[in-house]
Amino acid sequence: LHAAGIPTYVFPESAARALAALNRYREWITRPPEAAEPLPVDRAAADAIMRRAAAGGRTQLTELEALHLLAAYGVHTADARLVTGPDAAADAAGTLGFPVVLKIVSPDIVHKSDVGGVRVNLRAPGDVRAAYDDLLATVARRAPKARVSGVLVQRQLAGGTETIVGVVRDPSFGPLVMFGLGGLFVEAMHDVVFRMPPLGARTADEMVRGIRGLGILTGTRGSPPADLPAIGEVLRRIGQLAVDHPAVAELDVNPLVAFDQGAVALDARVRLTPGG
Repeated sequence: LHAAGIPTYVFPESAARALAALNRYREWITRPPEAAEPLPVDRAAADAIMRRAAAGGRTQLTELEALHLLAAYGVHTADARLVTGPDAAADAAGTLGFPVVLKIVSPDIVHKSDVGGVRVNLRAPGDVRAAYDDLLATVARRAPKARVSGVLVQRQLAGGTETIVGVVRDPSFGPLVMFGLGGLFVEAMHDVVFRMPPLGARTADEMVRGIRGLGILTGTRGSPPADLPAIGEVLRRIGQLAVDHPAVAELDVNPLVAFDQGAVALDARVRLTPGG
């Protein structure tokens, strides 16, 4: 049978899975095309961020620039300030509201936690000042050659479910939007889905509902369900950003925290193509 090109299966379960895959493919190619209507964004603000990075010869946006880029495309972000001293950090925390998080800002450091560059749950001005000094000292020991631009003070949000949204560029297909559960889940479960932008509302909803861990988003053990339409809108906006800006080689929003009402980006990383 194999020689004649006829598929054979040892177990009936394998045949059933193959037939199910064929049916999913049939449903995929026969469904009507979906129009991806553009969403309102601040393209001028996003263009300005990209031009500044290009003018400086940089291939990596700072975290604050990355958050501002997301905000220009209508993605809600946690309020943050860039500071360069312990007193300025305490003042920024008072303005933003406690508790806050401190994060090192350096063009040479991608994974901040690996070098001790994050302090969380700071609830008073004195705590912020002490954490600022300790953070810089720790980073200086663990990454002595890293150039430090300052420290990001960010409002710490409680609750919600961590998800991850990303963009990669495939040499054959172009930009791909990725979605999955964030935090430790993405590393332990690798439960992610990809789609090609631009994304319509139906495709974005299918992405959100296409992960194996959907039950975590729909509510478990009395926890409130996440706002799935809000997550879908973020996916559409990120997809539009990827289409509008070919210079974005990679984009990671991890975490995008989904609440029962809305979703907020807490951390973002954007890598640009050289000369883009």
